[in-house]
Amino acid sequence: MIAAEQVVPLARGRRRIQVRRAIGDAAIQLLLTVGVAIALVPFFWMVSTSLKTMSEVVRVPPTLVPRQLVFANYVTVWTTLPALGGFIANSAIVTAFVVLGRLISCSLVAFGFARVRFPGRDKLFLLVLSTLILPEQVTMIPQYILFRDLGWINTFYPLILPPFFAHPFYVFLLRQFFLGIPRELDEAARLDGAGYARIFWSLILPLSRPALAAVAALSFVGGWNDFLHPLIYLTATSMQTLAVGMRYLILDTGTQTNQLMAVATMALLPIVVVFFTAQKYFIQGIALTGIKG
Repeated sequence: MIAAEQVVPLARGRRRIQVRRAIGDAAIQLLLTVGVAIALVPFFWMVSTSLKTMSEVVRVPPTLVPRQLVFANYVTVWTTLPALGGFIANSAIVTAFVVLGRLISCSLVAFGFARVRFPGRDKLFLLVLSTLILPEQVTMIPQYILFRDLGWINTFYPLILPPFFAHPFYVFLLRQFFLGIPRELDEAARLDGAGYARIFWSLILPLSRPALAAVAALSFVGGWNDFLHPLIYLTATSMQTLAVGMRYLILDTGTQTNQLMAVATMALLPIVVVFFTAQKYFIQGIALTGIKG
């Protein structure tokens, strides 16, 4: 039994712990809020500049909020820059194939590593993961020579075909998620006569929507923002994606910073829409992916 004179000190100690935790949580929240605000400043400045006149853009000291919202900048870039629509279409085509290729190839490879038993499986998986430490610059020249010999320079093939050969990071992400699905479901499906293909299509994939959404969102961002590969493999201006094509738009707009920021805002808009649309599944896919071996 706890003596009566010991109850008060224990209660005070608990209150102190609760107060310290509350102060710590408040400090963390404040720190995160400040960090988010700092990170959002460039995006806010981009959108703000896209809605200004050029006289307000060059004004000193600069104004953070436009005195008058000029939405005509967005109309102007569409009407005066005919190549903009082509750049966006090229980016959409490449990004669609990147997302599709990542989902198909990475899910198949991850299913093999997670649910199929074969000799040397774990060692082969470690070999696949070891490619993550290999810098992309090491394979860039051999890949370029290969695509050049195949006659694929200035085509979309070097951009849309490699994603169909899986990516080790997404394979790891999906494999860890697949390992969290009970194997009893596989055994029950086999008793009903289902093979690996049926289990993969009708059982594993429907239960893995959060992880697949995470892979799709990350692949979309990577494909849409890819600058290096289109710069290397695409030579014709009409074939360029938006990430590289914005360089040509800079030359066309000259010093019209407000119009350039309008193009940048439109380029960012699809990523924002995809993220907020798939945010729920994206967070689940990352959070539910464990470290099972």
